[in-house]
Amino acid sequence: MKKEFSLSNEKVMINFTAKYCDTMEKMLDSSGFYRVVSSYLERVKNRRTNIYKFIESSLEILDTDQAAKELIGLFKLLTIERAEDIIKLNNKYQVILRSKESFIDLIEDLYGYWRKLERYTIVHSSRVNEGEGYESVSFIDANTNFSRLVLNTYRRIEEHVLGHKPAVYRQLPAGGNAGLIVSSNKWNLPEEYSILKNIPFITSIILDPPFISYPKKNTRDGFFKESFENPLKDCNINKDHFFCYPAKVGELLAYIYFHRDFMSHGVTLCNLFEMAREEEYKGVKPDIVYVFGARDVSEEVRTVFYDDDKSNIMLGYVSYGDAIDYFGYMKKMTLTLHNLIMIKRGYLPIHGAMVNIVMKNGKSANVVIMGDSGAGKSESLEAFRGLSEDYISDMTIVFDDMGVLKLNGKEKPLGYGTEIGAFVRLDDLDQGYAFKEIDRSIFMNPDKINARLVMPVATYKEIIKGYPVDLFLYANNYEEVKEEESEIEYFNNPKEAVKVFRSGARMAKGTTTEKGLVESYFANPFGPLQKQEETDKLLDIYFEELFNKGVKIGQIKTCLGVSGKEKTGPKNAAITLFNIIKALN
Repeated sequence: MKKEFSLSNEKVMINFTAKYCDTMEKMLDSSGFYRVVSSYLERVKNRRTNIYKFIESSLEILDTDQAAKELIGLFKLLTIERAEDIIKLNNKYQVILRSKESFIDLIEDLYGYWRKLERYTIVHSSRVNEGEGYESVSFIDANTNFSRLVLNTYRRIEEHVLGHKPAVYRQLPAGGNAGLIVSSNKWNLPEEYSILKNIPFITSIILDPPFISYPKKNTRDGFFKESFENPLKDCNINKDHFFCYPAKVGELLAYIYFHRDFMSHGVTLCNLFEMAREEEYKGVKPDIVYVFGARDVSEEVRTVFYDDDKSNIMLGYVSYGDAIDYFGYMKKMTLTLHNLIMIKRGYLPIHGAMVNIVMKNGKSANVVIMGDSGAGKSESLEAFRGLSEDYISDMTIVFDDMGVLKLNGKEKPLGYGTEIGAFVRLDDLDQGYAFKEIDRSIFMNPDKINARLVMPVATYKEIIKGYPVDLFLYANNYEEVKEEESEIEYFNNPKEAVKVFRSGARMAKGTTTEKGLVESYFANPFGPLQKQEETDKLLDIYFEELFNKGVKIGQIKTCLGVSGKEKTGPKNAAITLFNIIKALN
C-alpha cells in the first residue's frame, strides 16, 4: 500500500509509514480525515437525513466537497475555541453553532460512522521512514496513541460545543480495529506466479478486541473445482490492493494472498492458522499458494484449484465478488489445498475434531469425531469442555475442523491437526461461553443466522505432535437416540464402517446453502470429494489398519440436527463417551 489513506467497501486503511498524525491539527488537515467526512456527507445526502438537511440549511452549501471543507475548518476552530467565542470571531458559523443539539447530533453521527467502518493501520517495516511516517518498533504505541488522539479530538470538539465536560467517559476503541506490520518477501517465483511479485507479507498483527466484522454473505455454497490450467494466467491483480498472510497449515507452508476489500477475513486468519515467522518463509517456496479476490475475465465468481506439478505448488484461486465475502471460502479452500497434498502423499484427511482427554481417574484417550459442517463435532468438544469439572483433568484439542491420519508402523495411526483456532457457530455454543471468550475472539455477523466466531483453541506444537487414535467416531446428527439405545454404537468390521463414513450423511444446519438430510463423500468436500478414486484406496488401507491395531470405530449420535436436542444431544453424547473412556484399559 503506497497511499497514506484509503477508504473502500467500508474499510479504512491508514498507512502509518506514509503519514502518521500525532496532533489534532495534523489529523484534521490530513487527506484521510477529509475522505471520511466527505464519504459521510455523501451517505447522509443520499439518504436525505435530518442531519444533512441541517448541514445544508446552516451552511447554505449544496456541494458535499465544499461542505466537507467548511465542516473541517469549523472542527479545527472547535479544537481551540469554545463555540460562543467562535461565533464572536466569525458570524458565518452562527446558525450552525447556535443549534447546539443538532450540531451535537452531527458530531455523534459522524463519530458513529467512523467507528462502524473497519479500520486498519499499516506499517511497512522494510521501508525507510519517509518524512512523517512511523517505524515498526513503536507500532503498538503508535496504535494506542492514534486511538487516543481520535478520542480526544472528538471529546474536545464536543466539549467546546456544549460548554462543559461529560459526566461519563466511555473508553471505546476509536483508532484501528487491527494493525498490520508488513514487509517484502523475495521468494523464487516461477514465471507463472510473477503477478504476485512484490505483494507485501504480513509479519505481525495487533488486534483491538472485540473484533466484529459484517461480511456480505453468511453461508458458503457449492464446491471447489479443479482447473487444469493455471488460473493466474487470466487474472488481474493490483499489487497495491493485496496482502499476503504466511500460514503454517499443519506441516505445510501456505502463502494466502487476499484483496484489501476482504481484509477482515485476512486478519481473521491469525486466530485460525499459525502465522509463519519471517525466518521460516524468507525466500522459501511454499507448498500452497492461495489467491483470494483477484479479478479475471469471467463474469461469474470462480472457486478453483490447480495442481501445479511442475512447480510443486497446490494453487487455490477465488475471484473477486460479493458472493465469496464469507470467511468459509478463505478457510475451506486453504484446507482443501492442504488435503489434496496430503492425499498425494498417501495420508488420509479427516473432516472432524480430535481431542486428547485425560480423566480424573487417570484414564486417557485420543478421540476423533468425524462429520461434515453442522454434524456436531465442534459442539461435542464444547460439551466436553462444559463437563470438564465433573469428569476430566486435562483436554487438549488436536484439531477442531480438519486433520489428517498417518500410518504408524506397528502402532496405532497418528492424528495431526491443521489449525490453532476454531470457526464455530455462535448459536451452538453454551449460553454465555462466547462472551467469556470475547477478549480474544473475532465475531462475524453476530446478529444473523449462522453467526460465527473464530477463537484460538490449540497451540501449534500440539497440533503437529501426532497422537495415536483410540476411538474413531462418525458424528450422526440426524438420528434420535431412543430410550433403550446408546449414543455410541460400534461397527463390527472395516467394510461396515467404510460404508457409513464414506456416505457422509448429515442433517444440514444452515452452515451452507444445503437443507435437509444430505450426503457428502467421506463427509469431506474439501479434497477427498475432488479425488474420490485416490481416497477410496486410502479408505480401504486405513480402516483395515485401524481395526487391526485395536482402534474402536463407531458412530456417535449428537442429535444436533434433531429439533429440541441441539444442546442436550451433544451433552448426552459427551457423557456416554466419558463412560466409555473410563472403561478403557
